Amino acid sequence: MSVNAVAHLNFHGEARAALEFYQSVFGGQATIATYADFGMPAEAPGAGRVVFGQVVADNGFRIMAYDVPGEDAPPAKAAPSTRRENGTTITTEPFFLSVRGETVEEVGALWERLADGATVIEEFGPAQWAPAFGMLTDRFGTTWILDVAAEYAPS
Repeated sequence: MSVNAVAHLNFHGEARAALEFYQSVFGGQATIATYADFGMPAEAPGAGRVVFGQVVADNGFRIMAYDVPGEDAPPAKAAPSTRRENGTTITTEPFFLSVRGETVEEVGALWERLADGATVIEEFGPAQWAPAFGMLTDRFGTTWILDVAAEYAPS
């Protein structure tokens, strides 16, 4: 039996923009279906919002998202509730999304694209535990950790 866990993000009218942005960052194929595609009358409020969306890339990246029904406008964005102090992460968020790659160059390129419009919590750079690490909250309010896999010598 094979099982995959995939992050499913909930938005309030921003799912299409988020999925298109994540596709521009990570590549792959976006699939986006609206409530109208699933039978809601096209003239109904919210019919054009995303009922099912995902981005799947050959590099292993996969994310899902939809727009929560019933909200006419996105909720006000609160300041990020994550910060770094003295090398420690202080947060009230229930989760982060983590992206790990094999080289500083490949992960650094993802960082540059994902950082567009983001709030940087920790700049991408060398860390004690990894060749490179960085943390940011993107323009849609999702907090990401990007790092480069460290090579561990067996003990």
